[in-house]
Amino acid sequence: MPKIKYIEHRFSTASLRLINLANNIIGFYRDQGFTLTIRQLYYQFISRDVLPNTTASYNRIGSLINAARLAGEVDWDAIEDRTRHVDSLAHWENPQSIVESAAQQYRIDKWASQRIRPEIWIEKEALSGIVAKVCHDNDISFLSCRGYTSQSEMWRSAMRMSNMLNEDGQTPLVLHLGDHDPSGLDMTRDIRDRLALLAKFEIEVKRIALNMDQIRKYNPPPNPAKITDSRFSAYARQYGKKSWELDALEPKILVALIQKEVTALRNKDRWTVEVASEEKDRQWLKSLIER
Repeated sequence: MPKIKYIEHRFSTASLRLINLANNIIGFYRDQGFTLTIRQLYYQFISRDVLPNTTASYNRIGSLINAARLAGEVDWDAIEDRTRHVDSLAHWENPQSIVESAAQQYRIDKWASQRIRPEIWIEKEALSGIVAKVCHDNDISFLSCRGYTSQSEMWRSAMRMSNMLNEDGQTPLVLHLGDHDPSGLDMTRDIRDRLALLAKFEIEVKRIALNMDQIRKYNPPPNPAKITDSRFSAYARQYGKKSWELDALEPKILVALIQKEVTALRNKDRWTVEVASEEKDRQWLKSLIER
């Protein structure tokens, strides 16, 4: 946990209280295997009624955590920016190490024998780190849409799903997660309509979050819906003037929602056979390395 001090900074008593709370929240989620974004950390302050849910509060937390990291008060690895990263090639020390890596990464397509082939589509790139692990654990592809999905990516997805149906005999299914606001709700409709247009057949798009029943159950902090959104009037007539961000849900809740949907979709017996086959192959590769 690298807390590295680069500058001297004298924090007020109120700021130190926020920093200590931030470190406690970060530690709590790290113990569960999660690394938070600034926005997710901010919503933890809101859910604890420490700060009002305003743009000024969000900016305050962002500035405070930035200063605290520079001053050595917050771990540099504690907060993730999932929208920016360096892309580079993998390297190995010797030929044996790449073979060992291959054995660890070996996977078979465990959904190949299933009738339905699901994919997870999520509105925000910032939540990809939360979604990635549960998707990898369940051998499911996921797409960070970054708002309304680009036409290029939508076409590629439509072609991929056409192959699923026509060549593999599997029914494609999109499980979509997005904000509960005028545009976030409309994105589910947009995905459904454009996939049908490009694939030339109806593809089921199931919105699994954020839905009103989940808002009532988990009570995430609301935001004012954007009145400048062209879809605001229709949204307000049905839901009022409040909106809710997907980021405000606890990471473990998001993971549980996805896991529940995926588990219900797959044939358990077929899945067990595929998992056993994959492990048998992996053990064979390991024995090859040992020899």
